[in-house]
Amino acid sequence: NGSRSSKTFKPKKNIPEGSHQYELLKHAEATLGSGNLRMAVMLPDGEDLNEWVAVNTVDFFNQINMLYGTITDFCTEENCPLMSAGPKYEYHWADGTNIKKPIKCSAPKYIDYLMTWVQDQLDDETLFPSKIGVPFPKNFMSVAKTILKRLFRVYAHIYHQHFDSVIQLQEEAHLNTSFKHFIFFVQEFNLIDRKELAPLQELIEKLTSKDR
Repeated sequence: NGSRSSKTFKPKKNIPEGSHQYELLKHAEATLGSGNLRMAVMLPDGEDLNEWVAVNTVDFFNQINMLYGTITDFCTEENCPLMSAGPKYEYHWADGTNIKKPIKCSAPKYIDYLMTWVQDQLDDETLFPSKIGVPFPKNFMSVAKTILKRLFRVYAHIYHQHFDSVIQLQEEAHLNTSFKHFIFFVQEFNLIDRKELAPLQELIEKLTSKDR
């Protein structure tokens, strides 16, 4: 089983130091430190929305990677034969290129497909240009929305199926902070349809109600 967990725990996609995107990431980290998440997710003055969404999408990918990496021992073919988020929601994988027709698979397999697919998008210079002055493609926002919609499913699976393990590992504050940041971000720019967020609707209301 070693190959799966090492493969699921993807290498961090690094934003090159000294680049404008790196400065943006530093800005995001600094404002997050202030504790006001509503403010922290807002587009900084004079910045490009695509670039802001790109930097944050990479950051969420890295965060979810780390969070999922902590529970890979519990998310196994035996424990999670389906990619679910509670009894009412089940996800089938398709990426439109390699797998066109949605397939039913275990959660570890689904998350492996998902994270590999996201990594491939993030590494594609035509979609996520890292060089200064290279424009974002016209369809960038729709690509980012699909990535974020899929990353949400990993949070949903962790909360519904593995929250006991998260508590045991004393990772719940880390998970809640990460998810709250993610939700405020997607709400700020309207990046995920409300119906897609349904599996965690109650939690979302709880986490965001104090910060209206």
